[in-house]
Amino acid sequence: MTRDVKEIFSGDSPPAPAALAAKVRTLAPSMTRSMQLVAEAVAGDPAGCAALTVTGLAERTGTSEATVVRTARLLGYPGYRDLRLALAGLAAHQESGRSPAVTADIAVDDPIAEVVAKLAFDEQQTLADTAAGLDTVQLGAAVAAASTARRIDIYGVGASSLVGQDLAQKLLRIGLIAHAHTDPHLAVTNAVQLRAGDVAIAITHSGSTGDVIEPLRVAFDRGATTVAITGRPDGPVSQYADHVLTTSTARESELRPAAMSSRTSQLLVVDCLFIGVAQRTYETAAPALAASYEALAHRHAPRTR
Repeated sequence: MTRDVKEIFSGDSPPAPAALAAKVRTLAPSMTRSMQLVAEAVAGDPAGCAALTVTGLAERTGTSEATVVRTARLLGYPGYRDLRLALAGLAAHQESGRSPAVTADIAVDDPIAEVVAKLAFDEQQTLADTAAGLDTVQLGAAVAAASTARRIDIYGVGASSLVGQDLAQKLLRIGLIAHAHTDPHLAVTNAVQLRAGDVAIAITHSGSTGDVIEPLRVAFDRGATTVAITGRPDGPVSQYADHVLTTSTARESELRPAAMSSRTSQLLVVDCLFIGVAQRTYETAAPALAASYEALAHRHAPRTR
């Protein structure tokens, strides 16, 4: 199975205006430079671009009409007319008093109070972007598969491995068999044991982490339902994913590496996945969760002297 960006983001209707800026931030790194110019223009000045014809936007960005149309389609709109309508809606949304979407990078001499404010703003934006761009149909399908899975294997390395361990722990506490694999050799040897009715979840911000893609490919070939949580839906990992859950791609800086922002968006996605599974398995999940709380309660009780 192969997928391209257009297929992954296509749906029954164009994305809502509020999701446009999030999609631009997510997809821009994988666009050609000329398409990036168009995407940056519409996200930076939605009101101004909404007033332009396709020819006018092409002239403003120094590109071609074909590039403008291709960019509109890549962002999920049937054509430029639909993109203009979304831009007008986004402009009205911003004029209603919403905070600006861009904040300054953290500088090495920033006071700690300013660091806190900037990080809080950036993380709020990352969460909002991820929520706006998350395909709930794909999420629902992943939830349905995980809810009835014989076992769930989760693959991730580096910062993504921490997110995988978080998801595995949550699923275990509601009675599901879930394992997070961080060793690439063990991940592959475990993936070989999967079959139809099992679920494999790969977490990779770049979408191209070989140590994560390899076990997912093996799981896919064995007939398991496969899920990719990634910031690059056009990356190689999507070739072996039945369901793709896209995370937001935030701007990097010297003091804010990609791992920080990707972790924030990944945690939101796995929390949504977990809650969906807990809802669908509530009759068994609730007693299992209560039992785990009771089993650990004595560890949280104050010690007596």
